[in-house]
Amino acid sequence: MTEASALRRSVVAVLALAALVLVTLFMTSNRVLPWLGGEPANRFHGRDVTSEDWAADFSLSDASGKVRTLSDFRGRVVLLSFGYTHCPDVCPTTLAKFAEVRHLLGADAQRVQAIFVTVDPARDSAQVLRAYVPNFDSSFIGLRGTPAQTDAAVRSFHASYQVIERQGQVEVDHTASTYVIDERGNTRIVTPYDQSARALADDVLVLLRQG
Repeated sequence: MTEASALRRSVVAVLALAALVLVTLFMTSNRVLPWLGGEPANRFHGRDVTSEDWAADFSLSDASGKVRTLSDFRGRVVLLSFGYTHCPDVCPTTLAKFAEVRHLLGADAQRVQAIFVTVDPARDSAQVLRAYVPNFDSSFIGLRGTPAQTDAAVRSFHASYQVIERQGQVEVDHTASTYVIDERGNTRIVTPYDQSARALADDVLVLLRQG
């Protein structure tokens, strides 16, 4: 074997080893090659709770007084948040984000339902919800219930809230996360308050593609 041939074989062997290392690293990372049919381990921007098998549900009334449960929205991806209409920042910002998500989804927005559940039903009457929630998007639904129904809904989604009356003023603390429920009624993603509309829309698209 000539020195040139030996050198060529060495170069080929090194390149082959380097390629193998790169493919291994790529395949074991979160970015699996799409043409191999793989799916990234971290599919969502939000927290993936699929494996936690949440048995989340609710039985609450909409602004017309009709009792609604989660099963009413099968066939659509649901964006659910808890809040109250007197909220100065988190709630209106969240509902505005939901509206932006629908805008980003285009035609797919018809397969998405945003739901706002009040944790302050004493002040958030059906009339108040009817005037407040659709201001962000006419398709949005506001729900309310008795204190017991509200407690059950909040616990079902592993959320929390507290209404405090202090010196004649009502203060409300509540979980600011968004709960993303797939078309089969399974809670799949919990997103933080500060997640962008673009990231939330991307997560919704993943669920819509899964069907």
